[in-house]
Amino acid sequence: MSPESAEGLARPIDAELSDALIAHCNLSGQDIDRITEAMRERRQSFYESALQLNLATREDIDDVLHRMRERSRAYQPSVIEAAIRSAKGATTALTVRQGMARLSSALIHARDADSTRSEKIRALRTDLMLLNDSAQRGNVFALVSPGRGEGRSQLCAELAIAFAELGRRTLLVDADLRHPRQHVLFTAENQWGLAQSLALEEAPYLHSVQGLPELAVLTSGPIPPNPLELVSSRRFERLITALRRQHDFIVIDTPAVSQYADALQVATLAQRVLVLSRSEATSLQSLKDMLRRLTVTESRILGAVINRF
Repeated sequence: MSPESAEGLARPIDAELSDALIAHCNLSGQDIDRITEAMRERRQSFYESALQLNLATREDIDDVLHRMRERSRAYQPSVIEAAIRSAKGATTALTVRQGMARLSSALIHARDADSTRSEKIRALRTDLMLLNDSAQRGNVFALVSPGRGEGRSQLCAELAIAFAELGRRTLLVDADLRHPRQHVLFTAENQWGLAQSLALEEAPYLHSVQGLPELAVLTSGPIPPNPLELVSSRRFERLITALRRQHDFIVIDTPAVSQYADALQVATLAQRVLVLSRSEATSLQSLKDMLRRLTVTESRILGAVINRF
């Protein structure tokens, strides 16, 4: 990478670049700690420290930058979105638009009262209600896990369904802007979601769910070029603050903690997290690394769940 291109990296891009490098180079928690220490000592950026420690190459950085630029070019608001934004002007009122979703085959069992998994989900729901102030509105918690493929999105959806079945107004938010899945689980349109609401400062587009009148889903929207920046913004904080006034429970899906820092930002906002691991798949070291990183968020860990499938 040329000195000119390195000099032109703005701070928000630095944050996105460091996040992408962690995933691209498969950096471990120990690697990240070494880089962070070098950043403090030498007052360097993340990628500069990674280069000096030989934890990343210039080719790695060029590859990541190229993908970031390609995603940035692809992420442009549609003509319809631009027209909506222009018509609304600078209004900041929370006026929620509604779509319709339905349970996919992966969630049909979630409503089967006789299934063993449903019984365990209901037991977990009870535990969470006892740990939260279930008499008040605005109980927010995020589900976090070290890696992908541990069943985090599935459990988020099942818990949201379980809360809604009690007649409690529930919102499921897909804040995994890296590998979103809630729109698949709920067979919902995903052309407009959380990412676009934050990027364009527009009202969220919530999906009602057939057969579950108390449940709404805020999908991710198309994958943006700057996920970490969006979930770290004051706009996200204001949005959750507004939505929590309208819902008894808000369940937030997040990306893998070992690969991205997004979940830590979401945990800081939610202040309550449920930790998930997968039996015979999640390593003890990755779980320890995640718990260590969660300490900086000062969020309350409500409990831990071991997924077996």
